[in-house]
Amino acid sequence: MNKLPIAVVVIPTYNEAGSIGKMLDHLFTETFPGIKDWSCKVLVVDDTSPDGTYKVVQAKQKKYANLYLSLSAKKSGIGGAYVRGFRYAMKELGADVVIEFDGDFQHPPKTIPLLLNEIADGYDYVLGSRKIKGGSNPKGWGFKRLFFSEVGGLVARFVLFFPTKNFFRITDPTTGLKASRVKEFVDTMDMDHLYSRSFGYKLEFLYKMVQLGAKIKEVPLRFYARTAGESKIEPQTAKDIFRTVFLLRWFDPTTQKFLKFGIIGLFGFVINKVGLDTFAKLLSNLISVVGIRNTVANALAAEVSIISNFILNNLWTFKNEKLVWGTKLVRKFTTFNLSSVVSGIILPSLVIGLGTQIFGDQYRFLFLIIGVFFITVPLNWFIYNLVIWKKR
Repeated sequence: MNKLPIAVVVIPTYNEAGSIGKMLDHLFTETFPGIKDWSCKVLVVDDTSPDGTYKVVQAKQKKYANLYLSLSAKKSGIGGAYVRGFRYAMKELGADVVIEFDGDFQHPPKTIPLLLNEIADGYDYVLGSRKIKGGSNPKGWGFKRLFFSEVGGLVARFVLFFPTKNFFRITDPTTGLKASRVKEFVDTMDMDHLYSRSFGYKLEFLYKMVQLGAKIKEVPLRFYARTAGESKIEPQTAKDIFRTVFLLRWFDPTTQKFLKFGIIGLFGFVINKVGLDTFAKLLSNLISVVGIRNTVANALAAEVSIISNFILNNLWTFKNEKLVWGTKLVRKFTTFNLSSVVSGIILPSLVIGLGTQIFGDQYRFLFLIIGVFFITVPLNWFIYNLVIWKKR
């Protein structure tokens, strides 16, 4: 007989004695009996709630064999509680999937089978979304809470994922209802060095799952208003979330790579500017037509800038994919140089030549800016990443 995969529903609690018992009864008597292909367990993570929430759980443990409790004397925040819960679920319970869940019926228990069905269909990370068809926020929410949810979620999406496809694919980044595959995902994460132990952990966990290449699916979430217990939202929640998403994006390898690319690009721009002026002056007695003269001068200056950019980017920006000296480096440089003929030489030189021919040589610098920053930079970024220093 094949062993069923284990799904552990992790529920962090604090002062929820009035609702946790009802939730546990509902899960074990109504929700789990209808799930045939999984072995479902519940892990309550409590920080010794003053109202005795953990005592309610301990009493229920006598009734339900698959109910577990992780108790701490110190309040660690919702992020810290989930980290503790994930580790317990993986190490002690052999979890194949961990589900983040609220114990106060804000998350409807009927969504648990939906999450597990998507995991069974091959998805690695399933999110309950209030933003897609079938999902919704509570009707009783005030303007402040609704504004925070809608605008905060949109800002978080933009900072974390724009302009990638995940900006459009992930609609509710601050959702608290999630199912995560453990193998090769949760079990590979470094959870000792999180930017946040509060609500910001939601965004960090999401970001790391995306970076790990998780196959993601959203299911509708009808989020209900709290009827009992204590909210886990803290006064500094908004600040914590925005701080977390900023740090995640800032220290993302692609962001750091782009910043280095930009610094070297600015250095290359200076070389291009000095070269353009120098060659334009040298060619002034040979070519009388200003537009043609500036086109040729910029082509020569751009080639010097291209050589400089290639060398510096190879040594710094793309050092992890650095090309060492040899036939491969020569071949890649030749490829890059040829591919840059259009983006780095012909197009910007034509912009400068035509612009100065029509509007005058005094606008040479303006058209250099247009040619470099609106044509060369974006095209070279894609050439660098997709051709020259493409990761294997």
